Amino acid sequence: MIRAQLEVQLGAFELHAPLELPGSGVTAVFGRSGCGKTTLLRCIAGLEPAARGTLEVDGQLWQDDARRVFLPAHARALGYVFQDSRLFPHLDVRANLAYGLARTPPGERRTSWEQAIQWLGVAGLLERMPERLSGGERRRVAIARAILAGPRLLLLDEPLAGLDPEGKREILPSLDRLARELSIPILYVSHEIDEIAQLADRLVLLEGGRVLGSGPLGQMLARLDLPTARDEDASVIVDTVAGAYDEQFDLTRLDFAGGPIQVPQGGIAPGQRVRLRIRARDVSLALQAHADTSILNRFPATIEAFGAADHPANVIVRLDVAGVPLLARITRRSRAHLGLEPGSAVWAQVKAVALVA
Repeated sequence: MIRAQLEVQLGAFELHAPLELPGSGVTAVFGRSGCGKTTLLRCIAGLEPAARGTLEVDGQLWQDDARRVFLPAHARALGYVFQDSRLFPHLDVRANLAYGLARTPPGERRTSWEQAIQWLGVAGLLERMPERLSGGERRRVAIARAILAGPRLLLLDEPLAGLDPEGKREILPSLDRLARELSIPILYVSHEIDEIAQLADRLVLLEGGRVLGSGPLGQMLARLDLPTARDEDASVIVDTVAGAYDEQFDLTRLDFAGGPIQVPQGGIAPGQRVRLRIRARDVSLALQAHADTSILNRFPATIEAFGAADHPANVIVRLDVAGVPLLARITRRSRAHLGLEPGSAVWAQVKAVALVA
């Protein structure tokens, strides 16, 4: 468990961050550039001496101004992976990893050498120097070194920043596996909602140095009072289980409480749990179920509420689909034409071609 009440003023910028986060899983810290994401991580890491407040991690008090407690950065049991990786350039990968392992007494280590190498997929890199690594490889080595230090908390500051699409595809599976294997909290800073949708369990939304909201990812993305619902990429996360693959049409069936969803994606084993992101712009509404349409995915839904969209001509609709929240972006004219109000029964229609699991 992480409990924090942190404040810091850096010139004209002020950060106020009350937090209470679970003791495991991935919490994404999200917001536009300059909102305070990196500053928050630096405060937690003890790298901002001007920070004030309290911080407790895994039952250990790291900071409490009233009690004059302030553990310096080197005394905090955390791993911090910066955007630039910060590997030692004069050491090969094996020696960089050994440095992380040597920081923790054997009895306090949470991850073995073999586990770190396997989870991050760096076995073939051990003899290389950092200058011979790709951007994605450097990030994976940096994360492996961080977890070998036996942290109680892992801080990842935009680990995919600056990587090309190939580099991101290289490291995302490693991050996903790490999130499943480690039993410590991970704070993941990003301004890319695609990364967060794939990796995070919870979301902390920052704006102008203030915490606008904090909670489970699915609930946060569906909240109409937050700017994420008004964004061009407004979306929700739906947890599904893979069913049969249709070889004739190259479609996989994903099942959730609202029914089956067809997606143009193969290679998913039946029974596998799949996280699906559905964008509001890819959802249309109808008063009746239409069979004579190209849209494959249609679900009965109830309108819960309306919210402002990113353009005055549009409106965001929050839907309930068998207990699962869904967002749709439609025009205000369409709402008036269909006579839609909270409580209205509708059919939510989702294009298969717009979905990627």
